Amino acid sequence: MEWMHVKTVRLALTAVTALAAASVLTTASADARQGRQQSQQQAAPQPKKIEKNFPLGKNWIAVSLNGKRYSGAERPSFVLDSQFRARGFGGCNTFSAVAFPLRDMGIAVGPLALTRRACDKGSQGAETAYLSALRYAQKWDIVNGQLVLKGPAGELRFDRTF
Repeated sequence: MEWMHVKTVRLALTAVTALAAASVLTTASADARQGRQQSQQQAAPQPKKIEKNFPLGKNWIAVSLNGKRYSGAERPSFVLDSQFRARGFGGCNTFSAVAFPLRDMGIAVGPLALTRRACDKGSQGAETAYLSALRYAQKWDIVNGQLVLKGPAGELRFDRTF
């Protein structure tokens, strides 16, 4: 009889151990599934931002620099052609440079070549500010039909001319 009691206790202990192990495995498996689901949700590709193409070959006339509007007929302007040559008018002199649209709507503008026309101090100052903002522009965007160039020297806004 005692032998059957020991056998029953062993069987009960084995059953309890098996149930405990199954419980641990089930919990571990559920945790692993949940972890995989969370990592899949986190790793799910985000919708790609649509990359805009820089409007090559379009003529642009300056509207404002750092929120200050340009007025008059002699407003700065430029065009960037398909060979990545920018050329335009600074308000007094004409200029040219190489300019490359980059990924993520970046832009790199090379050194400017200028004519050396004599200008009054006001025009010269406005032109210098415009050319500096253009030369050091780092980002571009099209916002409400306007071309916007931004960089450490300021923000330029342009309207398209036809």
